[in-house]
Parts: sequence; C-alpha cells; structure tokens
Amino acid sequence: MLLALAATAIPAAATSRIKDIADFEGVRENQLVGYGLVVGLDGTGDDMKKKAPFTRESLIGMLERLGVKVNRGDTDLETKNLAAVMVTATLPAFARQGSEIDVSVSSLGDATSLQGGTLLATPLIGADGEVYSVAQGGITIGGFKATGAAETIVRGVPTSGRIVRGGIVEREIPFELNQLSSLKLALRNPDFTTAQRISDAINAAVGAGTAVPLDSGTVQLNSAQFPGGPAALITNVEQLPIEPDQQARVVIDENTGVIVMGENVRISKVAVAQGNLTIRVTETPQVSQPSPFSSTGVTVVVPRTDIEVQEDRNRKLAVLPTSLTLEQLVTGINSLGVGPRDLISILQSIKAAGALQADIVTQ
Repeated sequence: MLLALAATAIPAAATSRIKDIADFEGVRENQLVGYGLVVGLDGTGDDMKKKAPFTRESLIGMLERLGVKVNRGDTDLETKNLAAVMVTATLPAFARQGSEIDVSVSSLGDATSLQGGTLLATPLIGADGEVYSVAQGGITIGGFKATGAAETIVRGVPTSGRIVRGGIVEREIPFELNQLSSLKLALRNPDFTTAQRISDAINAAVGAGTAVPLDSGTVQLNSAQFPGGPAALITNVEQLPIEPDQQARVVIDENTGVIVMGENVRISKVAVAQGNLTIRVTETPQVSQPSPFSSTGVTVVVPRTDIEVQEDRNRKLAVLPTSLTLEQLVTGINSLGVGPRDLISILQSIKAAGALQADIVTQ
C-alpha cells in the first residue's frame, strides 16, 4: 500500500500523441493562389483610372472572353463597383475531384471594402502552374467601414474575406498511399531521443522491426508486413502516447522583451547582483529682467541645471544554487526584483560566465 501511495505521488510525465508531434511524409496540404475580380460592390471598388489600371485591363479582358466587344478608350468603364483580388486556398491531402474547399479573398488595389461583393470564377493554381481548383461565390467579411463628413470608423479588415466552400477541386494530386511499402515520420522538432522513443513505442505496440529511426527528424515504418496496409498502420501509430524530449533552451525576443525558458534549463552555482543607477538632468531656465525704468539693463535668459543621481543601495548579491529546477530558477531571479529587460542581460551574463547550461536563442 505504501508503494502504491508513493507511486501516485510522483507526477506523471507530459505525453503527446505521435500525430501531434510528427507528420507522415506525403500526407500534406498544398497551397493554391489565383487572381480574380469581385463585382457588385457599392461604390467601394478600385479606382481604375488612376490607382488600379490593372483592374480595368482585367475587366476588358474578361468581357472580351465573354464575347462583349469593348472600346478601350471608353470612359464608362471607370466604375467603382469592381475590385481586383488575390484568392488563396489550401488543398487538403487526398482531396478528390468535386470536393469543396474554403477560399480567402484579399483586395489587390485601392478598394475600401469587399462587402456585398461576388467573386467571379477564378482558377487557383499550385506551385507547378497547374489549375487544381476554381473558386466563385459571395464574399463574407469580418469587418466594416462607416464614413461620414467628419469621421470614419473601421472595424476589422473590410478589404479581405472568405467564401466558405467556395472552391471546387478540379484536379487531384496523384499519390497512392496504399501502394507504399514503407512510410516515414517527420518530427516537427527533430531530436534523437524523441525519435528513438517513437520507434520503441511503435515496435512495442505494433511489432518488432516495424519502426527504425533514420536520423533525429525521421522514423521509417515498414508497412509491408502490417495486415491492414499503410492506412491501418497510420491509424494505430498516430494515437500512441510519447514523451518528447526537450532541449535546454532560452528564447529571448529583444523587441518585445519576452523570455521563454524550457523545462530542462539548469545553472551552476553563481552569484548575481543587479544595480540600478538613475541620473536625472532637469533644465529650468529663468528669465532675468532689469528693474523698472532702467535704461541700461537688458532681459536675458539664465540657465538653471539640476543634476540628480539616484542609486538603489538595496540591491545585493543573490546566490543561485546548483541544479535548480525551472520553478526555482524563476523564483530566484524574481527575488532580484528586475524587469524583463534587465533579466535578458542577467541571463546573457550567466551564459557568458559558463553557468547557464542551455542555449540562448535571440530573435
């Protein structure tokens, strides 16, 4: 009973599913992009005469493809109900022909709002230049813009929006998962220890020899000997719990003062002191005037400078013992009463002294 109570008192290690820390090679999304026109805007479209001539050219080209003869010198085409947009979408893995995907629409010219607009049929191409989807439909925006004579109110971004299920897949990406004799797991955070733990967990759950770590970021799976094939193997593997190993690292963002320390950050025994010296210079010039009815005196400005030196003498050395946990390290540094900017300098100085057993990454 005592052993059971002792076991329950030990905190469980943080585990993650394999599907949350690794990706299966070949099972991926693809980015699509296209150029299109949005019509039906209420006077909030592009200025086709001065700032967005490409919108006018696109309109003329579209009308000519539809069999409408257009005079390029016609000034009646300078409407404000049209906007040129960039359309983007993500093609999911194994998307089949005829399936629908969401698309995002963003203004390319000087349109002030896409509210109420309709995207005309726009081909979406992949990195290889092939058309994989066609998008069309009414745009839903998440903001608005109200303009009056003396004030303008903008909420959100009215020049971008989405069309839910507005893209239809026209071409499939050729990839036969069931024909693969082996699969590869790509770790999102490469680490040799984590790769070995994944391999051991898979071999214990599925069968010896199924998984072999190739390097710190890749684990190879032998799907040929699994009865259900690659799809069934992925289903069995991705739910396995793994405790990822974490590299001792301190990430510092100099711009915002954000500091993030990993769980395995340790320091050797070191003494730290942080001084606070403030020098304040105040200029209070005074005007000196001659006495009334004086014929010789002149008005001059006399400088007055006050220099104040303030030094916090309560700052003392603080000893940080060896093998601190993350919580103890944070508590010890906080006892110095320093802010994030000073803390960055302290951590860099501890690292320079060779007492910080972690890598410092500055962004």
